[in-house]
Amino acid sequence: MNISARQLAILAGAGSAALLVTALIFQSVGYVPCELCILQRWPHLAAAIIGAVLIFVDVKLLRWAGALAAGLATAFAIYHSGVEYQWWQGPVACTGGIDAMLTMSTQDLMTQLQSAPVTRCDQPQWYFLGLTMAGWNAICSAILTGMWLRSALWRGIRI
Repeated sequence: MNISARQLAILAGAGSAALLVTALIFQSVGYVPCELCILQRWPHLAAAIIGAVLIFVDVKLLRWAGALAAGLATAFAIYHSGVEYQWWQGPVACTGGIDAMLTMSTQDLMTQLQSAPVTRCDQPQWYFLGLTMAGWNAICSAILTGMWLRSALWRGIRI
């Protein structure tokens, strides 16, 4: 069975769409996304849209754009995983850092506290086989990036 480069790219776009749907399902059952969780969704949305466009038009540049979007999703997920595992610090607004708050006026501090995200980026809500959602997203996104790159670099594969 032959899979064309276009079909592989469409499949990768569908993979990003599946990751988005999964995130929304988790959200609908009560897992509140943090700032970095939301950030990871945007490149997947772009990749899913690019995959959908490829159903109608096959342009190699779109496959490269899909690879870029999936690569960004991978990078964001790795960054978020590092924040969760305390390998590095995340955004102050997302990890509860106090340094920036010390220089704020009382009014700015009250505004920030009232609009602060409910969920912290450095405290994962879910684990499966020792990995958080961000960790699994990093793995899945890396696979999708590979699929996009394969579709952009070669004409097709045989399975």
